Parts: sequence; C-alpha cells; structure tokens
Amino acid sequence: MKLNKPILLLVSFLIILGGCNTSTEPTRSDDDDTEEPISYSPVEHPEWANNATIYEVNIRQYSQEGTFDAFTEDIPRLKEMGVEVLWLMPIHPIGEENRLGELGSYYSVQDFGEVNPEFGSKEDLRELVQTAHNNDMKVILDWVANHTAWDHVWTESNPDWYTKDENGNFVTPQDWSDVIELNYNIEDMRDEMVDEMSYWVEEFNIDGFRADFASGVPMDFWNRVRHDLNEIKPTFLLAEAEEPEFHEHAFDMSYAWSFPNLTHQIADGNAGPNAIHTYMLNEQDQFDNSDYRMYYTSNHDINSWENSAVDRYGPALETMAVLASTLNGMPLVYNGQEARIDEELAFFQKDQIEWSGYELEEFYTKLLQLNQNNPALWNGEAGGNYERISTNNSNIFAFRRVKEENEVLVLLNLSDQSQTVTLQDIESTTYTDIFAESEFTINSDPIELSSWDYLVLEK
Repeated sequence: MKLNKPILLLVSFLIILGGCNTSTEPTRSDDDDTEEPISYSPVEHPEWANNATIYEVNIRQYSQEGTFDAFTEDIPRLKEMGVEVLWLMPIHPIGEENRLGELGSYYSVQDFGEVNPEFGSKEDLRELVQTAHNNDMKVILDWVANHTAWDHVWTESNPDWYTKDENGNFVTPQDWSDVIELNYNIEDMRDEMVDEMSYWVEEFNIDGFRADFASGVPMDFWNRVRHDLNEIKPTFLLAEAEEPEFHEHAFDMSYAWSFPNLTHQIADGNAGPNAIHTYMLNEQDQFDNSDYRMYYTSNHDINSWENSAVDRYGPALETMAVLASTLNGMPLVYNGQEARIDEELAFFQKDQIEWSGYELEEFYTKLLQLNQNNPALWNGEAGGNYERISTNNSNIFAFRRVKEENEVLVLLNLSDQSQTVTLQDIESTTYTDIFAESEFTINSDPIELSSWDYLVLEK
C-alpha cells in the first residue's frame, strides 16, 4: 500500500519514538504540582570501567587498627596486584539500638552523612580516595537504601519516612532485627536519599556505589539515582541483584549470584564442564553483551555466613578463581583471598584478617593484570565473547575469548585425577602461558593436566 507523504512522516516518527530505549517516569515540577516526564537513557559505562577489576574492602577487619589510614597504606600494593575498583563496605556510623553483637552490622546505618568514628575521620576517607585516584584506581561506597538503624537520625526528624504496621510501629525487613524499613512512597525521603548519595560524590569524589539489597528498593528510584549522579560525574553502580532489568537505566553491573553455587558443586564433584556451558548459555540468553556481570568465589556474605573460599573449594580453589577471572564478567577478590585466608571473619565484632604472607598474591596478580591488559577479557562489549572448545575428555573444560587479534584460551581440569586431553577443531597456535611465562603451542598433540590443574594462554 502506498502512503502519502504526511502519513509516511507520521508513521516514521512513531517508529522512531517507539524504538527509543528510554524510560519515562513522572517527576514533579519545582514550580507547580504538575508532573513532567523524565527520560532515562540506557546505561553508558564510564570509559575507565572497560577493563576494570574489583576488590571488596572490609575496613574493620582489614588491619589491626581497622581504620581508613591503615588501609590507605596498602593501596599501592593492590594497584600492583591489578585492582582498579575498591569497593568499601559501609563506612557510616552503626546503630546502637537493637545492635547485633559487640560492634554491630555495617549495614545498620545510623547516619548517611557521617563516617564511622571507629574507622577514622572524613579527612581520612578523603585521603584514601585521593590516594586511590593518584594510583589510577576508583572507589565505590556500599549504600544501604532499603533500611536504616533503629536510631538513625531520620527516626527522630522524619519518622513518617518509614514503613509502619497497622499499629504505627516501625517494620523490620526480612528477618533483620537490627534495622527498620524505609517507605519509598514518600517523595521527600527519596529526595533526601539522593541528596545523601550526591554528597559523597560531590564532596569526596566518590566514583560510584554498590547498592545493598537493590531489589528491596523501587527501580524508578535507582533510575533517578543514576540520572542525578551522572549530572555530577560519570559514576559506576553495582547492584546486589541479578535481574536483567537492573541494567537498563541504572546499574553497570550485577551479581552473578548463582556462579558461586555452581563452582561449589563442581568442587564437590557434583557438576562438570557441561554445567558451566549451560550456565554461560543462560547468561547469554538473559543479558545483553553490554551488561557487566560480577564473578567471584567469595565475598563478605559467603565468607562470614557460609565458609571461607579455602574450605569451600579445597584443592579446586585456584581452578575456580581462574574460571571466575576469565569468563564474561568482572572478577571480584574479597580482601584476604590473596593471603589464602581460611577463616570465616566475624560480622559483628573485631576479627582481623591474618596476613601471614601473601601466598596467592602472585597468582591473583597474573589473573587481574591479564584482565586489565588483554582486551579479550575486558568487560561487556569491550571484551570478547565466550566460546567453548570441544575436547575428547569430559573432565576438561576448555573455552576462549577473542577480541580482534587478542585471545585468551583456558583449560581447566575439573577432577581430582590427572587427565590427558586433546582439543578439537582448533588450528595450531602458539600462545604465552601466563603462569609459566613461556610459549605454549596448541595443536593436535595431547596435553597433560594434573588434578584440578589449569592452563591460561594468551596472545
């Protein structure tokens, strides 16, 4: 059917409008009570995040002092290890009412605008951030938007900002008895929360946030946070969530939550190469290439509430760390993993990491620097896609990632027995073995791998 020009122009306009990947949500005008639309753009990652790696910092347990200053001294070491993003667990004063344990949970925040005096002063934090920036590193803060401590300053100044039961009492989310839930139907509370987050970006040059329990807060709030913070500077947002919609207009990265369970099953002998491949196919089906996913073998929750990575994986520890560091995502290292800590750090009291040498520091350095330096392992669309390589051995998982002329090829023996393997349908190619620091040629010749052994090759 032939359309006349005015109709054709109208149809074209509607197609373009419908195809725009923006989210439009209402906001009130400053001048009147009418609602004006805000269009939220798709997430654009900060350029520095393309090849970033991330390290989680538990200030309380990191050193004997448990202070910002003590951690700041270690920043150059972490830079050399290949870390770019420092994720600081909550730095705010901890509530005293209904406190759990001697020192309380970091996630029971008493005041979003202050720092925990046990960690030091605001000037100490400012020095930490500046030292990180001087080392070309970034700092993100852990932000608890769903709830506060029972004695947060808002409970006195604005008690109506909280969720209440039928009797007018504060409500605790989940089974967390030391905190009370905020009410996101209150616009004034939302405004203040955004202002609190903006404060740390404007005044301390913070580079972003990790959103605790992100799914416990409405998505339209996070969309606004991203929009408003980016008006100050390009920021990086990590969601403690796994749903794809978090990536649309708010978050750069989400948790690959089921990955630690999968790797635990592999270490226990209850899963193998096919399970990893199925997992990766599911990732590709659910998420866009531009979505950053965070892969890890430990974090503060797993370490404190389940077990240490050493206990969790046993002899498969390094093999699972290699996998987490080379798949399509950003690798996370939890503080102390480079020292091979085998303790579960207490959550509500002092329990310093035992830095008895850095047994795995060189191991993590090679993996993290490979992530930073080889574009095949870069994040999102900047990196190469996962491609499984066929083998003649069902205990061996082989895959590669390729970006233009750059390539990383990984072989993992997912068993407690020595294995011999031949790669199939692959051309003879000479690589560099990143751990042996020597050339390694892949061809039709068999390759010997000892129990839980790994081979990481690059070109």
